[in-house]
Amino acid sequence: MRTHFVVHEVFEAPGAYEDWARARGHEIGYSHIYEGDALPANADGIDLLIVMGGPQQPSTTTEEYPYFDAAAEKALIAACIEADRAVIGICLGAQLVGEALGAAFDSSPHTEIGSFPVSLTVAGRQHPFLAGLGDTFDTGHWHNDMPGLTDDATVLATSAGCPRQIVAYSRYVYGFQCHMEFTPACIDALIEHSEKELAELADRPYVQQPDQLQANDYTAMNERLAVFLDHLAADYASR
Repeated sequence: MRTHFVVHEVFEAPGAYEDWARARGHEIGYSHIYEGDALPANADGIDLLIVMGGPQQPSTTTEEYPYFDAAAEKALIAACIEADRAVIGICLGAQLVGEALGAAFDSSPHTEIGSFPVSLTVAGRQHPFLAGLGDTFDTGHWHNDMPGLTDDATVLATSAGCPRQIVAYSRYVYGFQCHMEFTPACIDALIEHSEKELAELADRPYVQQPDQLQANDYTAMNERLAVFLDHLAADYASR
């Protein structure tokens, strides 16, 4: 499966998504936009587009972040969807997917940073790509916003702090507000970048501090992510 990552920041690594792609022997491409890499011109050569998170919002301008062009990313996402390719957006990426489909992002009721449980909705428990994950399980979080919902979107998972954790926009297009890709290396990079932010948010109910973030075991959620990705890839390949 030809997989292309759009990576916004060095501290927002693909983590377990990249580990899965390598372990399955998939062809991998990257646009590290913080290094000035260009986005793909179109959907050619892409089976799975994965758009990562970042400190930006879909409304962030090129004046604020010269290397981040939300309009260009939404155009790429839309091109991949139009070409019937698989698309997964994570955090900021999820919000960009929603926006590419005409659904404006929104503020989440709570800031969430750390490892907290998500619960599958009725639709989530019935979804074939989520089979075997369990009704409730811990995932990583690091966000203030959440993706918008189109008329055809289905919320597959929620959390106590955010009602839109996993969203299915179509059979092959998903928004993950949660970070099931977190690994210890991902967490260390985020902590290094966000030390001041974490201290300022210490009183928030869904914000963990560095010692707890580093003590969390992210292995089980990585394994659940691989199950989802395996189901998606097998279904995509069988068309």
